[in-house]
Amino acid sequence: MNTLERRTASGQSLSVAQADATNAPLIVYIDFKSPYAYLAIEPTRRMLKTAGLVADWRPFVLNIGSYLGTAKLAKDGKVEKQNRSQEQWSGVKYAYFDCRRYANLTDLTIRGTVKIWDTNLPALGMWWLKLHEDLAAQNTANGLLQRYIDAVYQPFWRREFDAEDLEAIVQVLELIGAPSDGFRDFATGEGMVFNDAMQQQVFNDGVYGVPTYRLPGHTDASGTPSQFFGREHLPRIAWMLEGENGLAPDVAYQLASELDTSALQKSATQPGVAQGMTRLPVYFDFKSPASYLALPTLLELKKHHGVDVSWHPIDHKPLHQPAQQTANEDRASAHRRIRGEYIAADLQRYAPHPLRDIYLSTDCSYAHMGLLWLAEAACECVSAYVEAVFVALWRDHQDIESIAAITELLVLAVGARPLDMAAWQGFLQDFLQHQGDAALAAAYDQAAANGVTSAPTFFLGDEPFQGRAHLPLLLARLRAGV
Repeated sequence: MNTLERRTASGQSLSVAQADATNAPLIVYIDFKSPYAYLAIEPTRRMLKTAGLVADWRPFVLNIGSYLGTAKLAKDGKVEKQNRSQEQWSGVKYAYFDCRRYANLTDLTIRGTVKIWDTNLPALGMWWLKLHEDLAAQNTANGLLQRYIDAVYQPFWRREFDAEDLEAIVQVLELIGAPSDGFRDFATGEGMVFNDAMQQQVFNDGVYGVPTYRLPGHTDASGTPSQFFGREHLPRIAWMLEGENGLAPDVAYQLASELDTSALQKSATQPGVAQGMTRLPVYFDFKSPASYLALPTLLELKKHHGVDVSWHPIDHKPLHQPAQQTANEDRASAHRRIRGEYIAADLQRYAPHPLRDIYLSTDCSYAHMGLLWLAEAACECVSAYVEAVFVALWRDHQDIESIAAITELLVLAVGARPLDMAAWQGFLQDFLQHQGDAALAAAYDQAAANGVTSAPTFFLGDEPFQGRAHLPLLLARLRAGV
């Protein structure tokens, strides 16, 4: 067992064997090469300050190449070397697009990197400071650890800091007034051994990305500490840490209270104000559990905030069930498994009731055609129909693959039945059996042309937003006409 014999300022040893031992109610894992972790720093600090709590801040060094492939840019900005699939490239490009959108809200700079950085040295700087500062000091604005986090993150994302240069880390330590004597030996000796072992154990414990939050005092159904990946979970984390009073909040990228219209305009890829802008296109699939979980908030936006929710069906691939763990599992396979297991647990955590099968492969063609038929008829009951189908599928486990089932749900949504019910149903069935195929193909083609690959995806103009965590920003932008 690898153990770092030094003692922290609080008297605890930095020991791999005690990786989960902490006096803090929350462990926060970050990596300096992650823009998502960078964006999480200030919201996490705000949450802790509001709750009057401290966190145990720890480094987790991402192995990006194992799950997103690798790429390196030449001096002219063009890709020099890469082994990524088109799907991986799409994910990377959207991630940077998304991060810059939120960075612009608070005037942070996030420039694209020229390669995948090895951030073990900045991680060692964090471990070093944890040896010299107690937990309370690590959470103060003037504490060495928090100042170090800012002193590395800010220049790194301006492309002004070499995270792979040992002397650059030493300079940061000296800049913030931290002890630096002995750090070089620490970083190339016992510290490096400890960090390597710690990174592997944390990954084995289920941490696969950053920011990741672990709550040692709360356990999941499996008996392991509750764990959340992403800053969108901060509302739920705060609720848990403060006693779980009231209704459990949903995921949300929380916004700073001082945001104004000019800040919202900076976050837009299509700057400009369109007064009275209320339309929100939503691309979804009935068999997508993430789309189902977005339904309550979308209906609330429509009912209480006057948002014109416009529903657009896509043929989304069902979730892939993770493979079983094997003895010879490599890093990439382990990452996919751990990530898949986490996603499954997270969907159940936020669901209004246990989801019987999150890997549904139900044929939603007729259900989507019913939606298109209502939209073509300019019926005001489209949202009522969407809700009825979602509830029938996910809560009541009803069949939605037959024309009869969809006809019944359409009648339920329309409410007042036409006098000639037989004629109305005949027209409906004719649409579903004939015109519906062409209408559905056109809808799927339009979604593909818009670059929709995830459900749910929202749009403001041509700007995509993947996932319901964006709804606070979407509402703020709609209210401001941005």
